[in-house]
Amino acid sequence: MNGMNKEKVLNLAKLARIEIGDSEAENLTREFDAILGYVGEVKEVEKFNKLDKFNKEEYSIRNVMRDDASPHESGIYTEKILEQTPAREGNYIKVKRIL
Repeated sequence: MNGMNKEKVLNLAKLARIEIGDSEAENLTREFDAILGYVGEVKEVEKFNKLDKFNKEEYSIRNVMRDDASPHESGIYTEKILEQTPAREGNYIKVKRIL
């Protein structure tokens, strides 16, 4: 469907078993043209991405997170966190029963 016109829109409506008037067909012609233009842009980007497959090593996936070699001492932030909660029970945050 390269470029839509009123006849193509009316034929498409007939195939879809949708009744539309002439003025509505003219409005849809402009909308279809805008949509097809957008699809053309997406196809261009897709074509560009296919060319980038040759440069796969340049864009390889890699882990960018640091190793957790020396984590902080266990429990040193527990009290600070529990002080900010509305209710607590021992070293746990107390929440409402769900069931």
